[in-house]
Amino acid sequence: MNSVSFKPVVALVGRANVGKSTLFNRITRSRAALVADFSGLTRDRHYGEGRVGKHPFIAVDTGGFEPVAKDGILLEMARQTQQAIAESDVVIFLVDARAGVNAHDHEIARLLRKTGQRVFLAVNKAEGMRYDAAISEFHELGLGQPYAISASHGDGVVELIETALSFLDEAGEPEEPEADAPAAPQEAPAAEPPVQHRIKLAIVGRPNVGKSTLINTLLGEERVIAFDMPGTTRDAIEIDFERGGTRYTLIDTAGLRRRGKVFETIEKFSVIKTLQAIEACNVVLLMLDAQSEISDQDAHIAGFVLETGRALVVAINKWDGIDADQRERILREYERKLRFLAFAKMHTVSALNGQGVNALIKSVNAAHAAAFAKLSTPKLTRVLQAAVEQQPPPRKGIFRPKMRYAHQGGQNPPLVVIHGNALDAVPDAYKRYLEARFRAAFKLDGTPLRIEFKSSHNPYAKETQ
Repeated sequence: MNSVSFKPVVALVGRANVGKSTLFNRITRSRAALVADFSGLTRDRHYGEGRVGKHPFIAVDTGGFEPVAKDGILLEMARQTQQAIAESDVVIFLVDARAGVNAHDHEIARLLRKTGQRVFLAVNKAEGMRYDAAISEFHELGLGQPYAISASHGDGVVELIETALSFLDEAGEPEEPEADAPAAPQEAPAAEPPVQHRIKLAIVGRPNVGKSTLINTLLGEERVIAFDMPGTTRDAIEIDFERGGTRYTLIDTAGLRRRGKVFETIEKFSVIKTLQAIEACNVVLLMLDAQSEISDQDAHIAGFVLETGRALVVAINKWDGIDADQRERILREYERKLRFLAFAKMHTVSALNGQGVNALIKSVNAAHAAAFAKLSTPKLTRVLQAAVEQQPPPRKGIFRPKMRYAHQGGQNPPLVVIHGNALDAVPDAYKRYLEARFRAAFKLDGTPLRIEFKSSHNPYAKETQ
């Protein structure tokens, strides 16, 4: 018999607010999906890994399913759910034990019966209810035996997933070779290729600048909902992706608005998830909208990226939709309002048409390489000495700071530690001068650079009592 060597995909579907994201977080043992008492919170497909017993699997959280939706955001959410069903091995259809069966449940059940997929009916929010009372009315959906569970408390969840994955056991284990059979000749083990670092790329910006559109263009499919309505993306969606032999994890984030305009509690959680995505990634792609002015909020987002020390690439999107005068105006605004991002490469692109995307990805790769560059101590020291020789640090009183040598103290962002005497007196302007010299010598485009001074202790200085 053939062994099962793949990870099965388990899709969680159901109408809005039945607890799909709560179940997703429980079976993946994470808090990856946003959860709140708010209808229609999840919109895109959200993937995570789980394991029950000896079986690992991939779980897919989906938005509230409206099979009869004809237009708008509900239609886009329905397409995402239908794609999740199509690519799954098992579908878990969640219903609400306390709300009972409604017309939406019947419509979803009718669609699932047509797919021919393995479907398991999970009656959620059944904690504190008698088993028969919780599941009795859901037999009418015609999907077999309902399973009473509580996603928030964990009741019945393990049993449900074990039953859903029981088809893996039916596939059997790999056959053992017979004892008397001659051993197959073994080839010499090939040298393992070096492990390639996966680039985590967070795409951030104000609402409706085209973040999801860019991700769909990169992937060549409608992987996330791209809709002409601010706030379409609410969660931080991670998507593994490979291009030109380089592996990426793309992170689509919620649009960041000014604090005064963040009214909904759920939007506040979306902002937190976006800020966490920035801190957790290797490279940030900041998207700006060429069809509107560069706002103070764009500068605030860029400032937060700079504070976290993440490598950065800037993309001005919708460039194909403006004329020459508007292009000149937006470039002047960029130079004036985001001058502090001089270290980052800026590209003009059209996410919808793919214009400029190849050059954008090259800059992402270069920024990642710069953020993780290894800076040799001898070269750092030579660059430091040449910089000091050309322009010594200014005196403070009768003393002039003396810089002896430099070495690398960290990566992402690169940290250069300079040792010497009286370095507390080095002004910020001279620090920026040294940063420019190190950046030019090591070609550190696209990443912030940190410089730290460490002064030697003078053993002859009198200690204060």
